[in-house]
Amino acid sequence: MDELKTQLEERRKMVDEKATSYRTVRDECNDNSKKFTATRNEMNSEVRELIVQVREQREIREQMNEIVREKKSVRAEANKQVRAAKDALDAAKGPEAAPSRNEGHRGRRDRPETIHSLRRELIRLENEFEMGRHTGKNETKVMKRMKDISAKIQKMKISEDSNTDLKESREALRIAIEAQETAHAAVEQAAGAAQEAHDLMLQWNKEVDTQREKAEAAHRKLRNSKKEADKNHRGYIVSLRCLHSIQDMLRAMRGASSGEGQRPSARVEVQDLMGKLMSGETLSTEELMQLQRYD
Repeated sequence: MDELKTQLEERRKMVDEKATSYRTVRDECNDNSKKFTATRNEMNSEVRELIVQVREQREIREQMNEIVREKKSVRAEANKQVRAAKDALDAAKGPEAAPSRNEGHRGRRDRPETIHSLRRELIRLENEFEMGRHTGKNETKVMKRMKDISAKIQKMKISEDSNTDLKESREALRIAIEAQETAHAAVEQAAGAAQEAHDLMLQWNKEVDTQREKAEAAHRKLRNSKKEADKNHRGYIVSLRCLHSIQDMLRAMRGASSGEGQRPSARVEVQDLMGKLMSGETLSTEELMQLQRYD
């Protein structure tokens, strides 16, 4: 009998340690589950906010793309006005301003002289003269050419100033070019805003994927933690049942040797606590310890 008591006592201690280990691991898993739940919910909340940002940027992008299309139509019309103004200016200059094509294409030699082209040539010659590229007889020749160019420019300016149609055509061309540049700037601005919204949308989309992956990772950890908690809880319940069975046998053996019976009130109280535990109720630390101390 004594040997049996000794063996039962050893088994009771072993089962008690297992029950304590199962309870400890289960409680740790439950604590982790709470943390993973909070992390998952936080990540999901951020995902929802980011999705709102993505939608907003998509709407802005679509609005700006529509504006781009409108501005391009305005620019296209401005381009037409510029071409029309150039044609009107060419007509105002008269047939003598048009290049001769009787002798075929000869490149720049066939182009008419204009105030702009003459000024460009004059500036080039002045720069070359300052750099000392024309000396001796060539210097005299270049200086004569510069005087001739200046005289031509002055003569053409006087002629153009007296030509009302030409002045009006030049002014119309200037206004058309300004409108064209304004329209082009508006297109560039709207296109830039659309591209910025598109880039932000892609950035928010990438962030959505990142946060969603974090939420899914937290959810996977939550499932694993719950599984581990359930497994250890089942082990804890089985350990308690084994522990109570051993304690019942030890109590019965002590009662038989002393002529006393078991305490029914203690047994009923333990059964009530086990019933609560099995039904999923949360027991206090003291109640859990009482289940293991049942003796």
